[in-house]
Amino acid sequence: MFEQARCWIDGSIMPASEAKVSVFDHGFLYGDGVFEGVRFYNRKAFRLPLHLKRLQRSAAALQLAIPLTAVELAQAVAETIAASPLDEGYLRIIVTRGVGVLGINPATCKQPSVIIIADQLQMVSDAQREQGVRAIIASTRRLTPDRLDSRIKSLNYLNAILARMEANYAGVEEAILLNDRGCVAEGTADNLFIVSDGMLLTPPATEGALAGITRQTVLELAATNGIPAREAVLTPYDLYNADECFLTGTGAKLIPVREIDGRKMAECPGTRYQQLMQAFVVLIQQETNA
Repeated sequence: MFEQARCWIDGSIMPASEAKVSVFDHGFLYGDGVFEGVRFYNRKAFRLPLHLKRLQRSAAALQLAIPLTAVELAQAVAETIAASPLDEGYLRIIVTRGVGVLGINPATCKQPSVIIIADQLQMVSDAQREQGVRAIIASTRRLTPDRLDSRIKSLNYLNAILARMEANYAGVEEAILLNDRGCVAEGTADNLFIVSDGMLLTPPATEGALAGITRQTVLELAATNGIPAREAVLTPYDLYNADECFLTGTGAKLIPVREIDGRKMAECPGTRYQQLMQAFVVLIQQETNA
C-alpha cells in the first residue's frame, strides 16, 4: 500500500514502511500539532511559500515553535520530493508538539517534531470528477472561532470525520458542514463555491471555512478571467438554488458537485467550473515547469 511513499522525519529520509513515531508524541496522543497538505507537480511543490506561511500561522496560534526556518522547511520538502519515485504527488508536512509524558500539558514536550510524507492522494475517481459528486448537508456543525478557529489547520479532524461518516451512511461522496448559525462553512476537507446568476460565491473564513490556498487561487483565477467573485454568507437555500457548485482544496483540487440533499445542480460540470479548472491546470504548468 505504501511502497512509493517516502518520509522525512526530523532530518532523516526513509521509506514509509520504516517510519516510526513515538507513542508518547503529543501529536499522536492528543492531536496537538499542525499540518499542511501540498501538491507537487513535475517534482516541484506548488505554491509552497503560501503553505509554509499558513503552517507558521497555525503553529503561532497554538504557541508551537517550528524548529526549522521556512528556508530549511523548503529544503526538507525538496529532499523529500527528490527521494520520492513520483513526478506528481501529495506532501503532508506535519509539526507535532513532540514527545512528552502522558497528560495533556504541552509543557512536558521539550522538542517539536517535523514530519514530511510524500505519497499519492486521489480523493475522487476520474469518473466522479467528470460527472460530479453527490453531497449532503451534515448534522455535524463546524466549530466556531471562539471554540477552535477554522484557520488553524490542526491535527484534530474529528469534526470533519464525523461529517464524512454521515456522508458514508447516506451513500454519497461528500458532506457540507454548517456553522452554529446554520450558515455554510465548508466541506469535510475542502472549501465550497457556488455560482449564482453568474456570480462566484464562497463563504468567508469567519463562517468556519479554512482559508484555503486553492480557494484563494480560484479567486485569483476568477479575477484574471473576468469572472465576478466575492465572499458571501450562504445558507442551504443558496446551495439548493445555485446554478453550479464545486469544491476546492489541495487534496481535492477542483471537484464539481452534481447534487446536494437530492437536489440536482442546474449545471454539472458547470461552465464556470470548467473555465476555472482549465485555468488552474495552465497555472500549475506555468508555476512548476520552470
